[in-house]
Amino acid sequence: MMTTPETTSPEETSDRESTVEQLEQEGDIAADFLEGLLDIADIDGDLALDVRGGRAYVSVEASGDEDSLSLLSDPDTVQAVQELTRLAVQNRTGRFSRLILDIGGSRDARQQELEQLVDRAIVRLEGGASQASLPAMSSYERKLVHDIVAARGFVSESYGEAADRHTVIRRS
Repeated sequence: MMTTPETTSPEETSDRESTVEQLEQEGDIAADFLEGLLDIADIDGDLALDVRGGRAYVSVEASGDEDSLSLLSDPDTVQAVQELTRLAVQNRTGRFSRLILDIGGSRDARQQELEQLVDRAIVRLEGGASQASLPAMSSYERKLVHDIVAARGFVSESYGEAADRHTVIRRS
């Protein structure tokens, strides 16, 4: 019996390549927008671009004066600047953007805060609570919470609508 090797059509190959290219293009557009924004605010920062998990990832890192970036690294401010950056990218590309923005390591700091929040909720569950509700947060943060909860051996679900969408943790 003769078998033929599986092949990938040129369309499938170009779709994959163009997806990476599109994400790199999003990063470039975002970097241009952010450079302009930082210039207007007279804030120094170095930009790093990457593609992670099917998303463009843009990081603004301190280039000397750490205090200047601290003005932007508050989680609510990062979220707002990220949304503005996404809109700028969408305006140029005509495509929805799931770009992630990190300013001065704020994403790592928020990850640690979310881990502590989940750990406190798990303590409540281990103390006899049937479930533990977390405050409303962005879809990106809820995804991080779901991953943290699963790694801790519990289950989580999101409830609510729009800005009130939150996560509930239960025993598995």
